[in-house]
Amino acid sequence: MRERAQIETIIRNIEKVMIGKKDIAELAVVALLAQGHVLLEDVPGVGKTMMVRALAKSIGADFKRIQFTPDLLPSDVLGVSIYNPKEMEFEFRPGPIMGNIVLADEINRTSPKTQSALLEGMEEASVTIDGVTMPIPRPFFVMATQNPIEHEGTYPLPEAQLDRFLLKLKMGYPHPSEEIEVLNRLEHASPIDTLVPVISLEELIELQKKVKQVTVDETIKSYIVELSNRTRQDTYIYLGVSPRASIALMRASQGLALLHGRDYVNPDDIQYLMPYVFGHRVILRPEARYDGISSEEVLARIVKRTPVPIKRKISQ
Repeated sequence: MRERAQIETIIRNIEKVMIGKKDIAELAVVALLAQGHVLLEDVPGVGKTMMVRALAKSIGADFKRIQFTPDLLPSDVLGVSIYNPKEMEFEFRPGPIMGNIVLADEINRTSPKTQSALLEGMEEASVTIDGVTMPIPRPFFVMATQNPIEHEGTYPLPEAQLDRFLLKLKMGYPHPSEEIEVLNRLEHASPIDTLVPVISLEELIELQKKVKQVTVDETIKSYIVELSNRTRQDTYIYLGVSPRASIALMRASQGLALLHGRDYVNPDDIQYLMPYVFGHRVILRPEARYDGISSEEVLARIVKRTPVPIKRKISQ
């Protein structure tokens, strides 16, 4: 399948920079294909920013970076209208959100008000300033990085903001052998400087259209809804996932199926993606924390207890 070859080319290009993180690169590309956004959470220095830059370079995208700080204002993200005395009118100067690939770096180091400035753009692919709504260039993809909540100087993201992210990923520390390889590659130059685009933006947009053509059987849709419902009924979960999460899981599974060269979604796609799609959307009860139960463990239990659909026979 031609589409699979194109997608693998992107992932191989990212791997020139990211050592031992193929699974994270694949999931980031899945989110891009599904027209969703990604939240990368981990400690500083494990390559979160490098991942975003490599992805942007691989598709020849207009890359913008927003460094979130406690004093950042919403206008610093969206843009601002400035009066031009020569023309005697206001001119809009777009903010960094007006890009194809936007890195929202350390998003939880700024105030909730500024975090919320991203909401409309992430959901509607447009921003409203001074009563005027302006579309954001397509493709549009936000990859936000955040430090663990327990770190000093961080603000927890509001539930509404978290719900806008298709996937939440964690990089993790590299294996010692992989870290040595990182040192070898960076000894004389940075590999990111040599990356070149492997597909065009037009080709990426076509891939995004192909994702929507991937078939999702009715039994698979029922499986997604059943998993969602069980998060709303679990004794350890205070707030289960919303219907938006069900849609997100379906969209992500379509992207994963295309990545694997299939034109249909199977239950394995759903099971693999569920923790990344649902994990940041559920809120656990205090009892779960007292019992030392994580959201990953609760979701794994739900997957294990939910009957897997049997593929229906296609009528002749």
